[in-house]
Amino acid sequence: MQRIAALLLLTFFARAASAAEFHVSVTGNDNNDGSAAKPYKTISKAARIAQPGDAITVHEGIYRERVTPPRGGQSDAQRIVYRAATGEKVVIKGSEVVRDWKPDQHKGVWKLTLPNSFFGAYNPYKDKIEGDWFMDDEGPHHTGEVYLNGKSLYETPLRERVYNPKPENVRDREGSTFTWYCESDEKNTYIYANFHDKNPNHELVEINVRDSCFYPDQPGRDYITIRGFRLCHAATQWAAPTAEQIGLIGTHWSKGWIIENNVISDSKCSGITLGKDRKTGHNVWSKDRGKDGSKGPFVRAARRCVYRANIGSSGAESSNQARNHQPVGEGQDSGSGVRECRWLAPDH
Repeated sequence: MQRIAALLLLTFFARAASAAEFHVSVTGNDNNDGSAAKPYKTISKAARIAQPGDAITVHEGIYRERVTPPRGGQSDAQRIVYRAATGEKVVIKGSEVVRDWKPDQHKGVWKLTLPNSFFGAYNPYKDKIEGDWFMDDEGPHHTGEVYLNGKSLYETPLRERVYNPKPENVRDREGSTFTWYCESDEKNTYIYANFHDKNPNHELVEINVRDSCFYPDQPGRDYITIRGFRLCHAATQWAAPTAEQIGLIGTHWSKGWIIENNVISDSKCSGITLGKDRKTGHNVWSKDRGKDGSKGPFVRAARRCVYRANIGSSGAESSNQARNHQPVGEGQDSGSGVRECRWLAPDH
């Protein structure tokens, strides 16, 4: 018995000794070695290097990237941990700052012209929100978004409503008159926005350009922890239970994740998602409305896992704050004000 205990202790200390910590800083360089003295510049670089049992410590600053972890941990004891440095404000954004707005002939309205190459393979201003059971009665709407000094504007499907905005029947009636509209051709994307008395070239104006902030490109990236970040500004698509469900942050149907002590906000559709394996079908009801799309993939998911989201927890060590997005998953509040919850991806 003592020999077994000794072997277990040796195994534990061997694993602890082999675990590495990588550092990331906005002043770093991806050609560095990732040490505290020579940190990487991007979280994505550290993600490519980290192995099960390792930790990635990210230091204060804004990181404009989509983190796509190429691997996960091996067990609960051999996780890959992504964490904000203690006491430091670390923000991951799916947006980019845009300048070069030109004044339109209408008062308060400005026009931005961007080459489609600016967006790479994914252009949120061509990507319309759609999917099973999504009814866009006033659309079309897009996964893109425009932010003025951190506050999202209201998309309108008509340019006329940018020129002559009318207050919506919402809590922030004045804010609803800050509107935007987009259109594209083969070469360029055009965004019109009503900033009222603000000059967008003198303010902080950002637009969504990435479909997520933290999301694996395939299932099976298990046992990952994300702790202490602020994540915002993602051009997420509608996430029906019959769709893959790409969230601002999501597991892509991986198991053993812990997402804790984060502030998650301003996702066009979904904030935190479990994510369904696309192989089981993707928006099947929209493709064939003769089928009851809710039965197949959704029931299979329900049978294989238990989703836990404890609304109203007062424990600071296990709280996420989520706002301004569509929560997805059994047990979540259906409104946009989910507060104080710990989200764990189950072992399925």
